[in-house]
Amino acid sequence: MCGIVGIVGTSNVNQALYDALTVLQHRGQDAAGMVTFQDERFFLRKDNGLVRDVFRTRHMKRLVGNVGIGHVRYPTAGTSSSAEAQPFYVNSPYGITLAHNGNLTNADELSRDLFRTDLRHINTNSDSEVLLNVFAHELQKLGKLHPSKEDIFSAVRAVHRRCRGAYAVIAMITGYGIVGFRDPYGIRPICYGERDTPDGKEYMIASESVALSALGFRLVRDIAPGEAVYIETDHKLYTQQCAENPSLHPCIFEHVYFARPDSIIDQVSVYKARLRMGETLAEKILRERPEHDIDVVVPIPDTSRTSALQMANRLGVKFREGFIKNRYIGRTFIMPGQKLRKKSVRQKLNPIDLEFRGKNVLLVDDSIVRGTTCKEIVQMARDAGANKVYFASAAPPVRFPNVYGIDMPAASELIAHNRTIEEIREQIGADWLVYQDLEDLVMCAHEVNPAIESFECSVFDGHYITGDITSEFLNRLETLRNDANKSNKNPELLADNGILDLHNDE
Repeated sequence: MCGIVGIVGTSNVNQALYDALTVLQHRGQDAAGMVTFQDERFFLRKDNGLVRDVFRTRHMKRLVGNVGIGHVRYPTAGTSSSAEAQPFYVNSPYGITLAHNGNLTNADELSRDLFRTDLRHINTNSDSEVLLNVFAHELQKLGKLHPSKEDIFSAVRAVHRRCRGAYAVIAMITGYGIVGFRDPYGIRPICYGERDTPDGKEYMIASESVALSALGFRLVRDIAPGEAVYIETDHKLYTQQCAENPSLHPCIFEHVYFARPDSIIDQVSVYKARLRMGETLAEKILRERPEHDIDVVVPIPDTSRTSALQMANRLGVKFREGFIKNRYIGRTFIMPGQKLRKKSVRQKLNPIDLEFRGKNVLLVDDSIVRGTTCKEIVQMARDAGANKVYFASAAPPVRFPNVYGIDMPAASELIAHNRTIEEIREQIGADWLVYQDLEDLVMCAHEVNPAIESFECSVFDGHYITGDITSEFLNRLETLRNDANKSNKNPELLADNGILDLHNDE
């Protein structure tokens, strides 16, 4: 999972890009990058680390220009080498830089075609570089010295024909402008907005609306599935549908976990969706345990707080902050190795004994992935003196791997894979375990926008909307994502947003 942003401004955009990337930091903490354009030249800075660490004053002074794009990278199954940081760059045609959020499911096939047919070299293990070269090649095939907006849209149409999977993209073309586009299923989020300045109108494209609102841009709308938005350097904006049969199937895990609660994705408020998740889960508890003995509802910071608060209100019990979070410890479910994850949980969360001692506590989390964190937290609650420890997940059981840009573990490492609810409860050590029903989760996110045909829910139901995911694909994914391979850090087995192996020539 990554965050992307692009701005066409009336003055230097480096500070605005920096601010937007900071707002999108939750979408990626592994690496950050920014590229701007002025006087026929690109100015690029990217490296591993948080936004505040990658961009120093000396870097910002060199990032000049009124047009630019930025990227924050999520720590995935891939290598942490700074070579994987985005945006990526190719010099032909015109000079193009690109930032990508998502995953190409046919990246291996594309990489071989790029080498054998398109005569292009891929220098990293990232499918984002593959996507960039596909776009560049399709633009180059047109043979135009000066590409028109029709040429840009034609290249995007060709990308849709060749690429499969999930992708939200922002690309900058030297001297011409930026283009943002979204895969034909609209799996990954992307939107655009505008703001007025004394010198004219400025435009921004970003992964989430919160980046726009934080910088004073008005949200115009989400980019539709298969659509492209092209903004020229002279601030003319064009849009065009570039896919043959687009349909909207956004990733529901954005509402469960990844997106900020103050974002609006495909006209759905993430905050309101999470409130509804808490309400529907509370209704399920009241149906299954009308005489429950819950004394207090405690969220596991931070994403579950909104749902937990609504649950407490509906159940008529107290809501308490029982855990204090150390914000300087990274996310644990992506850390290689169980021992490291277990140690990190104790470093990240510390219980307030007063809120647990002698009480029947309902712990609420947004989801349960490996279960390692849940097990540790349940034990922490018991150690703090809880009488009984119940556990609620605002999402259904995560039983299947994600192939569209979220680095879920291998299927065998998902606690819910091939286990019943009772078996999961025993694994995490809770006295009772309740999950959100998938139908309720979909309803929570769907009811305000009937234009959404369905949500991409593959981690819960195993249905992959692109229709190209085979058992062989999933078996290879299993091999690449298991802890053993992650700890080996074999670059031939690693990928940035997917499972790309550039050395596989079969």
